[in-house]
Amino acid sequence: MTESARPGTITIFGSGTARATPDLMRVTISVECRASKVAVAYSRAGERVAGVTRSLRSDGVAGKDIATSGLSVHTETVWTEGQGNRITGYLASTSLTVALRELGDDADPGPATIIANAVEAGGDDVRLGGLNLTFADQDSLLERARDAAWENAVAKAEQFAGRAGRALGTVLEITENTSAAPPSIPQVKAVSFAMEYSGAAPVPVELGESEISAGIRVTWQLD
Repeated sequence: MTESARPGTITIFGSGTARATPDLMRVTISVECRASKVAVAYSRAGERVAGVTRSLRSDGVAGKDIATSGLSVHTETVWTEGQGNRITGYLASTSLTVALRELGDDADPGPATIIANAVEAGGDDVRLGGLNLTFADQDSLLERARDAAWENAVAKAEQFAGRAGRALGTVLEITENTSAAPPSIPQVKAVSFAMEYSGAAPVPVELGESEISAGIRVTWQLD
C-alpha cells in the first residue's frame, strides 16, 4: 500500500448550545425565631413555618414542591470580661425549599404573589435565602444542545476533509466532552414580574434566558 493510499482518520471537537426561558423557580424561605427559652424559640419557629406552608398550599403550590431543607437551634452568647461566654437566648431556624412551576405572565397567582403572601404569613421572622431559575425538563434542552454539537462537529470535519481532498467515512468513536462544557449563561430578556412586600416597593425579578452547553469528540475514518 502506498503512502497516499493508506487510510486515515480525523478527530473533531464539536460544541453546541440550546437557549430557553427558565420555567422553574426554586426559592428558599427561612424562619428565624429568638427567645429566652429553647422550647419557646423552637415552638415559635414551628408556628411561623406552618403559616408559610399554609400560605403556599392555599396559593396552589403542591406538597411535592415544598421541602424542609434546614432545621437548627443555636445558643446565642455574649462574652463578658471576667465571666467568659454567657447564654443570652436561643435561635431556632428552619428553611423551606419551594419549587414554583408557573412563571409566565398568565400565572394566577404568579410567583411574585405567592412569595409575597408567604412572607406576610411568616411575618418579620421570615428570611429569603436564595432564588434559582432553572428548567423543569433540562434533559430536553440538553438534547438540543447535543444535536447542535453534532452538527458543529460534522461541519468542521467535512471542511477539513474537503481541504485534504478526502471524504468522511465511518464514524469510529464518539465521546461526550461534558467536562469542557461552559456553564449556563443567563441573558436578560423582557420577561419579568415584581415581588411586593407589605410596606415595601416592588422588587423586579428578571426571568432572563439561559443556555445549556454540550461538547463532543468524534473520530471518522477518511475515505
